Amino acid sequence: MYQPPAFREDRIEVQHGLIRSHPLGLLITAGPAGLLANPFPFVLDGAPGNGTLRLHIARANPQWRELEAVEECLVVFQGPHDYVTPSWYATKQETGKVVPTWNYATVHVWGRPRIMRDDLWLRRQLDDLTDSRERRRATPWQVDDAPADFVAAQMRAIVGVEIPISRIEGKWKMSQNRPLADREGVIKGYRESGEVGETLAGLVAERGGLGEKQPVMDACDKAMDERDNPMTKT
Repeated sequence: MYQPPAFREDRIEVQHGLIRSHPLGLLITAGPAGLLANPFPFVLDGAPGNGTLRLHIARANPQWRELEAVEECLVVFQGPHDYVTPSWYATKQETGKVVPTWNYATVHVWGRPRIMRDDLWLRRQLDDLTDSRERRRATPWQVDDAPADFVAAQMRAIVGVEIPISRIEGKWKMSQNRPLADREGVIKGYRESGEVGETLAGLVAERGGLGEKQPVMDACDKAMDERDNPMTKT
């Protein structure tokens, strides 16, 4: 993707942190049927190398057939984002030479997909994806809570997909190209706009050297990353 140096984010732990906190990715293929794009929730195995993405797709969805035919696919993960009004900029008062923009964080992932039909693989996928969302609840739901014959029928209606990550790029566009006074105005504006704005204010502050670093993943995500790292399995 277009990568001005000020916005580039190459740290794998930060890229993985965004994927885990915003796991609904847009899967894009360019196969025999042309361009196709569908959103799916992903599980990220953090090692080895750049990691591996896992997902499952309904057999009724033709995109899984496209995955069998392509050499490479693209997955786009969108992190926090929002509009920036020029009214927040000190430069507006000084010269008026300002325009609106948009701040955002995103990670793009490329890899060669492979279809997984193994029942044990599919069950692990369902368990891991469910746990990644349910573990924050006081009483987590588990796949085993559903009747076994019902789960088996549901599994027959899906196929699994693994995408070993061959290339990954991160971009955090957080007003780094603006003067200090403008960045301070953006932080103030976001903080006055609610919960999402508070998150973005912290990112603008961090990326502009004006505040504390944002955590790249929570403790549960870190534990899952370590569990999936073969170096920890001794």
